[in-house]
Amino acid sequence: MNISLTPELEQFVQQKVNSGMYTSASEVIRESLRLLYIQDDLQSQKIEQLNQAIELGMQQLSEGKKISAEASYERLKKKIDSIAKDNK
Repeated sequence: MNISLTPELEQFVQQKVNSGMYTSASEVIRESLRLLYIQDDLQSQKIEQLNQAIELGMQQLSEGKKISAEASYERLKKKIDSIAKDNK
């Protein structure tokens, strides 16, 4: 398989090889693809968790278990604020 890289990506790969962390450009590319595979898998897991949460919410709604829009907004705001705080 042959691949073409932009000059910037080619330079990045060469920098990784020159750093001594990798022995070849192929090794850099293989590691990059492994990381992409992991990232894709994590994304799929997050989507599955979101779908399960939506399904649970829909089930609770059909059972009459609901909260007001204001309460929902406050809970969501607190969650977003917590995430933002953790990411600082």
